[in-house]
Amino acid sequence: MTDAAIELQDLQIAYTVRGIDRRVLRGVSFSIGQGESYGLVGESGCGKTTAAFAIMRYLPRNAKIQSGSIRLNGDDMLAMSGAKVRRLQATTLSMVYQNPASALNPSIRVGPQLGEVFGLLGVSKEEAAHRSEAMLHKVQISDPQQVMRRYPHQLSGGMQQRVVIAMALAKNPTLLILDEPTTGLDATVEAEVLDLIAALREEFGTSVLFISHNLAVIAKMCERVGVLYAGRLVEEGVAQEVFRDPRHPYTVGLLRSIPRGGVRKDETALDTIPGFLPRLGANLPGCVFEPRCGLAQEICREQEPELYPVGNGRVSRCHFHDRAQELPRVAPTRLPAVQTANGGPLLEVANGSKTFKQDGQDVRALVDISLSVRPGEVLGLVGESGSGKTTLARVLLGLTAPDEGSHLALDGKKLAGKVEKRSQEQVRSLQIVFQNPDGALNRRHSVRRIVGRALEKLLGLGGRERDERTTQLAESVRFDQTLLGAKPAQLSGGLKQRVAIARAFAGDPRIVLCDEPTSALDVSVQAAILNLLVELQTQKGVSYVFISHDLGVVRYISDRIAVMYLGRLQEVGDAETVFGGPHHPYTEALLSAVPTLEGEERTRIRLEGEIPSAANPPSGCVFHTRCPRFLGEICVQEEPPLAEVEPGHLMRCHIPIEELRRLQAEAPPAAQSKTTT
Repeated sequence: MTDAAIELQDLQIAYTVRGIDRRVLRGVSFSIGQGESYGLVGESGCGKTTAAFAIMRYLPRNAKIQSGSIRLNGDDMLAMSGAKVRRLQATTLSMVYQNPASALNPSIRVGPQLGEVFGLLGVSKEEAAHRSEAMLHKVQISDPQQVMRRYPHQLSGGMQQRVVIAMALAKNPTLLILDEPTTGLDATVEAEVLDLIAALREEFGTSVLFISHNLAVIAKMCERVGVLYAGRLVEEGVAQEVFRDPRHPYTVGLLRSIPRGGVRKDETALDTIPGFLPRLGANLPGCVFEPRCGLAQEICREQEPELYPVGNGRVSRCHFHDRAQELPRVAPTRLPAVQTANGGPLLEVANGSKTFKQDGQDVRALVDISLSVRPGEVLGLVGESGSGKTTLARVLLGLTAPDEGSHLALDGKKLAGKVEKRSQEQVRSLQIVFQNPDGALNRRHSVRRIVGRALEKLLGLGGRERDERTTQLAESVRFDQTLLGAKPAQLSGGLKQRVAIARAFAGDPRIVLCDEPTSALDVSVQAAILNLLVELQTQKGVSYVFISHDLGVVRYISDRIAVMYLGRLQEVGDAETVFGGPHHPYTEALLSAVPTLEGEERTRIRLEGEIPSAANPPSGCVFHTRCPRFLGEICVQEEPPLAEVEPGHLMRCHIPIEELRRLQAEAPPAAQSKTTT
């Protein structure tokens, strides 16, 4: 492309590890046009971030560009002096990282941090402050002066990400690189950030390289997409066409791994991609995907395929690109049904409340939560960050003691608020799988020690019996026994999460709380973990409380759904009832924010402002300040009860369910002006 903003041509990069050059990128070529948005997808370890760092010239010291070129607006970046590269980094290239908290300096207030960007452009300190305020306005921060005085930790995740985007766009870059910018965000905040990026891109005419494992986000945001595997571009083309009619077995495998179209665990298992990525620097004389491909033949092992044209500018690096859709499925078409007991609840919380003290104020994190989990069922817990999901999980586990008057029960017997006061049997019965296995697993211990210690503490096993049970647990979570001696740092994200699951099941729990267990995983690894959780549920009859902001995953695995907002339950019901509607207006807004791979036309319901402070919640219905179906004074003055609006379906709303059904069958609500109290 002659008008390319950035062009990579046959780029080969290696990392020097123990004196050996191990190739990471194997001749990658792609270009991004002026003002174009280009998506780059693939599993972790495929080389996506390495390509981004190469463009930014941020590669680590042990990286070596072996061949190829990177051209920015026609200029060869690899031939530039260090001073010129630094000028480009300060004025022309910008990058937004996955974790905004680590991208911002925790010891500097937001205003001075943003002002530094303008300072590099030669702007005076006073002018930099004015421009910083204006830039925060552009990223839809309603009170920029107050935000500029805050430290990063005093902002929500969505606010932090908007600040980082403001810093990236402050210099009006030619190219903006977004590396998983929405992975840790809720559906509503993710939608706001994506709309913001699209609007600013149109305003500034910026070219975008968008890296993500969320293919629906790529379908929404990008004109073209490149699929990267083991450092090789295996497919490229118009995003909607690639996702509608993939022509490489790897792309087919990625798409099959996603729970789409309302599919549920009792209807079908998610398909997965067998095997693992090749080791760093592995010798791959044939097709890089051959060891994991169900269509592979002798030619695939001996001869690397070229990029075959498949029409409309699309290319596929596959000898059998015309048969890609014939890729055999790996997972069984149907998982055995889980039998849910009809008796009393296994776990119950009644009038559950939790109040924290912060700066002399009462912060009500949970307010009168009444909820139960039945034997053998999955209860999905959804809501924006700050709604109280994790606090509820900690209360159930006994890590956070509830307020006086709260009632917890397991099998109808009182459950102490603090874990230290619970019996060994009760502690064994309630376990958790955390979002981030890196933070949950002791990096100094081997997998055998991590799982074995849980067996010692929970079951009192030791010696040979403990070792045999460790091996059995590894088999049950499909973990390679030869890796039991490895430490967490030597494992992939999916393998580390399997270790965390094995540890959670070490004491034969009856309920496992899963707190965002798949949010940081690639779609193929996510599918394998979800299938594993369902299989373990089937085999052991365990119940789950499943917390996630990925509503497609929640719908797939959950039997019932509970929707939380500002520490209160807004809606509870069977999964199909809650997702099928009529919904609580908050649930309606959450569902409207989810991007789809199918690219169906959907009007997003925008929630105004941030979640109010739990230290000073609105009067009446706490959702009325943001509600798209706000009625008036009754919403401001009177809090609606959580009432059963139809059998098994509870909702906290002044609007009758029949009226909600009629309203939601019509056009989405327009933004309304509300009175905030």
